[in-house]
Amino acid sequence: MPVIAVVNRKGGSGKSTLAAHLAAWCAREGLPVVLGDVDRQQSTQSWLRRRMAQKVEQRASLVGWGVDPRAVVRPPAGNGHVVLDTPGGLRGFDLARVVMYADAIVMPVCNSVFDRESAAECLAELRTLPRIASGRCRVAAVGMRLDARTKGAEVLRAWAEALELPFIGVLRDTQAYVRCLEQGLTLFDLPAAKAEQDMLQWRPILEWLAPLLQPGPAVAPATGVGRSPPATRVGGVDPVGPARTRVLPRPPQSQTVPPAMPRPQPANMHPTPTAQPPTRIGRLLDALSIPRFLQRTL
Repeated sequence: MPVIAVVNRKGGSGKSTLAAHLAAWCAREGLPVVLGDVDRQQSTQSWLRRRMAQKVEQRASLVGWGVDPRAVVRPPAGNGHVVLDTPGGLRGFDLARVVMYADAIVMPVCNSVFDRESAAECLAELRTLPRIASGRCRVAAVGMRLDARTKGAEVLRAWAEALELPFIGVLRDTQAYVRCLEQGLTLFDLPAAKAEQDMLQWRPILEWLAPLLQPGPAVAPATGVGRSPPATRVGGVDPVGPARTRVLPRPPQSQTVPPAMPRPQPANMHPTPTAQPPTRIGRLLDALSIPRFLQRTL
């Protein structure tokens, strides 16, 4: 059960907007999803109630989960995916509890010096947690509410590169997000013609999450240690048996194997004497206890 947590201790960074859109996208793609809200304000849960009233068409279930911030954040069993919206000021043990069950953390960051400094401090604390330090939970940043007429995207991208933090996309500053959320909708629920520009911005974000949201079957590498090369047809016969034994055809009867030729010897060497059967006297000497160096070959 993959768990995606939207984390940033800076308030007003767009965590609820990002979490609601990720959950709605999963449901529209046929992935059952639980939208959990760790924040006491329960912003995403109120959005979800408005969505239920709209009866939005989606291919899979999208249910809410009001998480008690004082309890251990353990996702409910029996659901495919979990998206967690977390509160601002998350740190210490509360942050560690969220990361304990998360498989990926998406950090929304606005372009201001206060947002960047707060996100950098949050990232430094995240990297001290074992699940992130070992690579079992990935972290990436998303630029939020950026004006295309400014250099906000370039500033955030350079900031992320300095921190060695994957920067997977930017979302523009538009009232479309505000209007959709007020009605219990997301930009994924709008007609394609009305949200074409925004869908292009969401593409790299969803591509980064794709291995987690839609894991495919494990594909063995074409080459490398631990994999035998594919068996080929030998002599027109396919490999048979569990061990993939290769059967070689017999040579035609007309083919004959030439006899082994004697190995040539150099001309300056004497030929090796052929062993002769022992004579009667030799057999007698062998029977006596006479030292071998006193015996002569007769």
